[in-house]
Amino acid sequence: QVQLVESGGGLVQAGGSLRLSCAASGSIFSINAMGWYRQAPGKQRELVATITSGGNTNYADSVKGRFTISRDNAKNTVYLQMNSLKPEDTAVYYCNAEATRNGWTYTPYWGRGTQVTVSS
Repeated sequence: QVQLVESGGGLVQAGGSLRLSCAASGSIFSINAMGWYRQAPGKQRELVATITSGGNTNYADSVKGRFTISRDNAKNTVYLQMNSLKPEDTAVYYCNAEATRNGWTYTPYWGRGTQVTVSS
């Protein structure tokens, strides 16, 4: 099995910053892309940012210039630095990883989520 554990969420005022972390553990051969998604109450889960094992990144338009995704491949950990937070960033943030346990079949795994609340 592969487990993803997020940390770093919390309550912050608008304009503030938070840093999320997500560590993958378990029977992992390798991890391809890792990323962050979020789901606000009453809304669908949406992509925030992704990063490949080679470091290529992709961001939602709504967070470009404010959020930065990074990863430590040696630690199977992905980070999300969130600056200039807005109330509309309030959501549960989920970590995602495309991992393989055998070297050829990649499966998406999800963390349980961490709450980010931005007050106005």
